[in-house]
Amino acid sequence: MRFPYTGLSSLCIVILLLSFMAPIPSAKANVAVSAHSAILMDEESGRVIYEVNAHEKNRIASITKIMTAILAIESGEMDEKVKVSSNAFGTEGSSLYLKEGEKIKLEDLVYGLMLRSGNDAAVAISEKVGGSLDGFVWMMNQKAEEIGMKNTHFSNPHGLDNTKNHYSTAYDMAILTRYAMQNETYAKIAGTKVHRAPNSTERWDYVWKNKNRLLTQLYEYCTGGKTGYTKLAKRTLVTTATKNGHNLIAVTLNGPDDWNDHIKMYESAFKEYKRTEILPQGPVKDLKNKTYKGKVYIKNDFTYPLTKEESELVKVKMKLLKPKKAWEDQRKIPEVVGKASIYLDGKKIGTRSIFYGESKESFNQHSFQTTWAEMFEAVLGIGRNG
Repeated sequence: MRFPYTGLSSLCIVILLLSFMAPIPSAKANVAVSAHSAILMDEESGRVIYEVNAHEKNRIASITKIMTAILAIESGEMDEKVKVSSNAFGTEGSSLYLKEGEKIKLEDLVYGLMLRSGNDAAVAISEKVGGSLDGFVWMMNQKAEEIGMKNTHFSNPHGLDNTKNHYSTAYDMAILTRYAMQNETYAKIAGTKVHRAPNSTERWDYVWKNKNRLLTQLYEYCTGGKTGYTKLAKRTLVTTATKNGHNLIAVTLNGPDDWNDHIKMYESAFKEYKRTEILPQGPVKDLKNKTYKGKVYIKNDFTYPLTKEESELVKVKMKLLKPKKAWEDQRKIPEVVGKASIYLDGKKIGTRSIFYGESKESFNQHSFQTTWAEMFEAVLGIGRNG
């Protein structure tokens, strides 16, 4: 939501918090990776903690299937049965070994897609959700544009090297994963180690074990992800990890030692960065202006990964609308009366709207190094008595 003001003349309060002059250290984990392209992103804020060639377009192999999975989940058809076509049955590469004419629930296909990287499942999903493979590819590119994947183009639902116009970047794949992880169903499937699905043509069930060894064997903090490999793309890998409530996303493209690449990036970030609550959720305390005193609040806290050094280099600016005479009738006071902007050495890293009314949410006043009362440094433009 945009803050409704036209210029400084419409503002009455400027509150400067925690302003420091020291230079900010670069946001880069102290790690080297084997991958040609790599990125480590904070899931909550989107902050890039480490990157190398992160915006370079590359083939991505089967991590393509993250997009295929989230579109299937968002279709609302997960409980519906899918009839496997001859086109799906004949798909090359990694396979669930589905049979032509077989009927299988879309949900089970998504599990097989993510855990075993079934290319036959990818085509079956695309035909069900998109009406055709081409229709589904259109949906993939529409979703990519919608969520800000600016250097990505999909031409198939599985990532095989059968077209030249299929590519993405480490950064875009991190954006996609960040988006997908907001969906509880996707997060559950991506983090599943083993899935059993009924087989309509045999007496035995399908049992699929996840190919993501970071999740199943190598890294206790891994929560999910997707593997990939083709001859042209080489090894590609997307994973997620959580430690002490800190959620991270790692992507490597053409990474010969990708398991260790991811572990090194995670361990470096978990050691050096801490989720820090800069703005707490709840009432804005200690305003003297009678219009706002005890009557404005922030709905959602602002938390950001910071190193120990960076935690001392934060500035927050709060701007509130100049009260109007008409506001004597409180029903005429707008819902949003201001904006808090958070800066790290002059670079804006986030904003929060300031709302008028009573906050119904509780919050911890002792958040970012100090209390609200200690943080207020100046009230300008109203007069000392508010």
